[in-house]
Amino acid sequence: MYISKKDALIWFEFFASLPEEEEILPRQQEIIYAVFAQIERAVIKRREALKAQIAHLHSLEGRTLFVGPQDGFPRGCRSCLLGTGLSAVRKTNKCNIACRFCYNYGELDSILPIGEGMWEIGGTKFYEQDIDLLLSIQKKPTGISYVYLEPFMEIEKYYGIIEKFHRAGIHQHMYTNGTLATADSLRALGEAGLDELRFNLGATRCDDRVIENIRLAKQYIPYVGIETPMTPDFFDAFLRKKQTILGTGLDFINCAELHLNANNIGNYEGEPMYIARQGYISPIWSRELTLQFMKIADDECWPIVVHDCSNDTKFARDLNLKAHEGGWFGASSYGCEFSRTPFDAFLPTLRDEQFHFVKEEPLPVGYRPGDLVL
Repeated sequence: MYISKKDALIWFEFFASLPEEEEILPRQQEIIYAVFAQIERAVIKRREALKAQIAHLHSLEGRTLFVGPQDGFPRGCRSCLLGTGLSAVRKTNKCNIACRFCYNYGELDSILPIGEGMWEIGGTKFYEQDIDLLLSIQKKPTGISYVYLEPFMEIEKYYGIIEKFHRAGIHQHMYTNGTLATADSLRALGEAGLDELRFNLGATRCDDRVIENIRLAKQYIPYVGIETPMTPDFFDAFLRKKQTILGTGLDFINCAELHLNANNIGNYEGEPMYIARQGYISPIWSRELTLQFMKIADDECWPIVVHDCSNDTKFARDLNLKAHEGGWFGASSYGCEFSRTPFDAFLPTLRDEQFHFVKEEPLPVGYRPGDLVL
C-alpha cells in the first residue's frame, strides 16, 4: 500500500486526536504500517545518496558501516556485533548532568539503586566476591561494558571488579561524560586493567575540559574514543574543535543514531521523525548527520575509525546476541519502546513540504479518509 503523503497526514492527524484508550482496529493498523513504510522508504533513499558520496565506506561483515583503518574498529563494538554481545555491568544510579538525549531524562533523581556493595550483571545481583564463582560456572563473555549513568560519580568502587575481569581475559569498556575524570582516576582505571574508555563528548558540547581528559586517558588506557548520539549540536561543536579533538590521540568515534523513548521524546518535539523496522523512533537528521560526518572524515583521511552505530547496527546487534544465547531463528529483542504509537511525533515529517515519498498510489476502497475502517 503506497499511501500518499496527503492521505497519510489526514490519517495521522486523526489517530493523534484519538483518546489513548481508543483501540486501534486491524485496517487502521494497516494504514499506520503503510505510513511508516512510506516514511522509511524515503529516509532510506536519502541515506543511500549520502552513502554513495563516501569513497571508502567499509562494512563489518554486513552488520555495520565505518570509515578509517579497518584494523582500528573498536574492540568493544566487535564484541557487541560479532562476539557474545554487549554484556552490561550496572552499578551507579546517578549522574552529575542531565542531557536532553538521555534515555533517563526527567527521572534521574528517582532511579533505584543497585544496592550497597552490589553489581547487576545479566539481571542478577552480585557482590564483588561472587565474580570468581560466576566465572567458574558460566562461559565468560567476549566483552563487558560498564553502563548505567555516570561511573565517575563513585569510580573508586570500580577498580576491584575491573581487576577481576581483567585477570579473566575479558575485554572491558566503560562509558562516561568525562566531566569528573581526573589524572589519578584515569591512571587507576588503566592500572586495574580497563581496556577501553568511551567519552560522551556530546553531553557537554565538546567541552574543553573533557577534551583534555580524553588526552589524559590515552596516557593510561589502551583504547580511548568518543561515543555520542549524533545531534546537530554535537556535529557543529565537533567541527569547530576538530583539530584539538583529533590531536588528543583518540582511537575511534562511534556516532550513535539517536533513538527516543517516552522520557526524552518531548525534548525533540517538532523534529522530523521516522521509525526503523517498526522499532526505534529517531529524528531523521541523526543518521544523515552521521553519514555527512563520515564523509568529512574519509575525505580528510582522519587516522581513526568513525563508526555508524545506527538503528540498522542495533538491529544486527540484537540478532547476534540472541544467536549466541541460543535463541530461535529470527529471535531478537529489538522493538518499539513505546506502548502506544506517538502519532504526534510523525506529523512534522508529514507536514514537511521538502520531504517526499518515493512512490504514491490512491488508497483502496475502505481505507480512504472518510471510509469506515474496521
